[in-house]
Amino acid sequence: MTHWNAWPHVPDDPEGASGPNRVIVDPPTPTGGRRVRVDDEILGLAHHVADVAEFLRRAGLEIDPVEVAEVPWIDWRGVEPERWGPET
Repeated sequence: MTHWNAWPHVPDDPEGASGPNRVIVDPPTPTGGRRVRVDDEILGLAHHVADVAEFLRRAGLEIDPVEVAEVPWIDWRGVEPERWGPET
């Protein structure tokens, strides 16, 4: 279950994800891991969906790690949520 504490708006669909609280997970870096950010604020370098859930929890969003790959307001850039290693 998702519970949002920190930000006032959570988009319900990908079209609404362009609002001020967009969560972006960048493609894997050359050394592995994916940068997670909200707008221009970098939350950290994740190596698994559980890391993304933890970064969001620290930012005030309680989300089950199982839900992270499925929520429409997280923009997974470049590759699917299952990819965490360096690009080959």
